[in-house]
Amino acid sequence: MDDRRWRDPEWLAQVRDWIDGRLDELGVQRNGPAVQPHVYPWSTVLRVPTDRGDVWFKANTDSLRHEAGVVQRIAARRPDVVPPLLAADTAAGWLLMADAGETLRVVTQREHSLDRWRDVLPLYAGVQLDLAGDVDDLLALGLPDRRLATLPDAYARIVDEVGAEQRFRDAVPMVAELCAELAEYGLPELLQHDDLHDAQVFVRDGRHLVLDWGDACVSHPFFTLSVTLEGGLAWGLDDVLDSVDTAPFRDAYLAPYAERFTGDLVAATRVALRLGWVCRAVNGQVPGYDKQTLTRLRMFLDGRP
Repeated sequence: MDDRRWRDPEWLAQVRDWIDGRLDELGVQRNGPAVQPHVYPWSTVLRVPTDRGDVWFKANTDSLRHEAGVVQRIAARRPDVVPPLLAADTAAGWLLMADAGETLRVVTQREHSLDRWRDVLPLYAGVQLDLAGDVDDLLALGLPDRRLATLPDAYARIVDEVGAEQRFRDAVPMVAELCAELAEYGLPELLQHDDLHDAQVFVRDGRHLVLDWGDACVSHPFFTLSVTLEGGLAWGLDDVLDSVDTAPFRDAYLAPYAERFTGDLVAATRVALRLGWVCRAVNGQVPGYDKQTLTRLRMFLDGRP
């Protein structure tokens, strides 16, 4: 996998024609050349200056093409949580969106506070719950199925694929046991971002917006917390492991669930935090990037990178 396709002049010309066509339909004029600030093997982004401010185009590789349909569905159900969606081509996997503002990473460093996460997490949980009726449609769009029933076999495949050491192979029965334990809590399996950190959340005009749904899947919803809590918030503003008590952030996330479901949600979270790294390892595996997958597998077994 490489990024040459995104730099192809013919492809870029096609994209610019599509962007100009969509802007024309909206009565918006491009007033400068598009620039390409982000190019990765799996996606690219173009910033397009217009007479109404910058807009952003995104294209994904085939395996992440579903993002356009996911964002379209979120924009219809919860337009308060994504930037205004200006256009989408779900067949091509293309998106055109209004500017989202600053990343939460920039804002929290400037404010020297993580408190905004107490608002972001229940907002995001509300999206999961509000799209509960869309799960079948999301799967039909191509969203990966990472529900509990799929994880033991998927885990066994991924440890072989990346050549993980024997102790990870020996953990296959443990994955199955944890999946069975988590299923007993009876929570629905929903849309799950799977990479929710402070560079995926933006702040504009006082609103918190969640972007980059390309890694989203259908899974146990609490799997989100592995990356968000253990992979992010636990490290604090100064990147020191376990320097922050994540319990208040966990509880903020759980609050919308507590209004609808009984049972020990905190106990369910403890199981989900471990299994969430299995989901992330399986769902986020990119050929040639085995090191990231091995780190996620260590987070599952060891609780440390």
